[in-house]
Amino acid sequence: MAESENTNVEAGGEAGEQKVPFNILLQYLKDLSFENPQAPIVFTRERKTPQLDVKVDVTVQQLSDTDFEVNLHLNGEAKEDDDAIYLVEMVYGGVVRINDVPQEVLQPVLFVEIPRFLFPFARNIFAESVSNGGFPSVMLAPVDFLDLFRRRVAAAQAEAGENSEEEEATA
Repeated sequence: MAESENTNVEAGGEAGEQKVPFNILLQYLKDLSFENPQAPIVFTRERKTPQLDVKVDVTVQQLSDTDFEVNLHLNGEAKEDDDAIYLVEMVYGGVVRINDVPQEVLQPVLFVEIPRFLFPFARNIFAESVSNGGFPSVMLAPVDFLDLFRRRVAAAQAEAGENSEEEEATA
């Protein structure tokens, strides 16, 4: 058994080593705001289940040749009728090191894969914030980050098309 362990260590340290495509170096809560604009009156009246609308966004900032900050933005607003019951705004960040990822898949890794790893932690903080605000805890549904990324790319392409049409019209 000791021989196989040594063989694995040697294989892992030499040319046969396979690097993981990325490492999440750290995760952190960058910003958090919880607003309860109708407290304490909201707790004295008959409770209805508020309608929660959550918007999700991802931003990326390059820190060095290999390191990136990926931020997951969650903005939630709960309403009863047209009245805001509570608002949650948060940014949950992570610093990731990219290892030998081909340039053509770098954007999907940063905008899809990394947020998939960060989301469960951000979702937990979101739920605890709502609960600590005096409301029943919420469990956000999983987010389709691939669809979010595709819509971002489509919007960027549409904007680029409009800009090129404007340049042709002014020329």
